[in-house]
Amino acid sequence: MKTIINLFHPNFKQSRVNKRLADQVKGEFEVRNLAELYPDFMIDVKKEQQVLEKADRVVLQFPMQWYSSPALLKQWEDQVLTYGWAYGNKGTALHGKELLIAVTVGADNYGHDDFVGYTIDELLRPLQATSHLIGMRYLKPFAVMGASSISDENLQKAAEEYEQYLQKDVATLGTFE
Repeated sequence: MKTIINLFHPNFKQSRVNKRLADQVKGEFEVRNLAELYPDFMIDVKKEQQVLEKADRVVLQFPMQWYSSPALLKQWEDQVLTYGWAYGNKGTALHGKELLIAVTVGADNYGHDDFVGYTIDELLRPLQATSHLIGMRYLKPFAVMGASSISDENLQKAAEEYEQYLQKDVATLGTFE
């Protein structure tokens, strides 16, 4: 299975957690730093579509910002996942492929009874809906909670878990899971 990891981090050089996760899986998987490739947000649409066509599993890795994804990921979605290619009558390029979200979250107070009031899965729902529209299998996301205060020991454990997660069959989530 060909897995590509599209990393969307606006401040990757200062990142501790996303950098550690990416470093853990480099070599084993193709890690593409989109902020480095497109610092001006001028995305090479054809190139990105070719990369996606060659993949079996696409991982979107990013830090959650303001309960959402970084701006470059949204720009990438808007430009790359086009009508007639990714969706629509003839838009079947991604049908049957897997989409896995790998998200890092600064705090650990997400949930219905916690401060945020929403779960990570609920906040990722727009990506799940996009996956449904473009015919991809939406896999159970991988999340690192409390990234802003994670210990070195727990970060190492999370990086190892990430590597293992990427290697296994991951459950596909249904519409409201």
